Formats: sequence, structure tokens, C-alpha cells
Amino acid sequence: MAPMVHGLEAKYFGRIKFVYLDADDPNTLDFQRALGFYYQPEVYLLDGNGGVLKKWVGYTTEQEFEEVFVQYLE
Repeated sequence: MAPMVHGLEAKYFGRIKFVYLDADDPNTLDFQRALGFYYQPEVYLLDGNGGVLKKWVGYTTEQEFEEVFVQYLE
């Protein structure tokens, strides 16, 4: 999924900020717990205050991401 997500990051540059979390890094455990992380891959769409707007678990298509992105960008 990484190439597709990086493509979306380029497409939505300046409109959506993409942040990558290393699930194997022990320094991220508190953040993982706060999000309820339990499976790779997981992708979260957060609002400006860190609230979860949408969570995807497992393989997700580009179309599934874009349908939600468009909804929140309008």
C-alpha cells in the first residue's frame, strides 16, 4: 500500500498532512494505544485536534480513501 499512499500524499499535498507511525518503534506505543492500534496496516484520518474522523484497517483501495478525503475537504 505504501506506493499508493505516497501517491495520495502527493495528490493532496497542502490539503491533507500525512504522518507515518512506525508501529515497531517503542517510542510510539502511547500514541498507538490512544488510537486503538492493533493491526497493520491501519490508516487514520484525524481532524485538527487529533480526533479520529475515519479509521481503515487492512488493505484499502485508493478509491476508498479518496471518497472519504473528498467528503471532508468539501
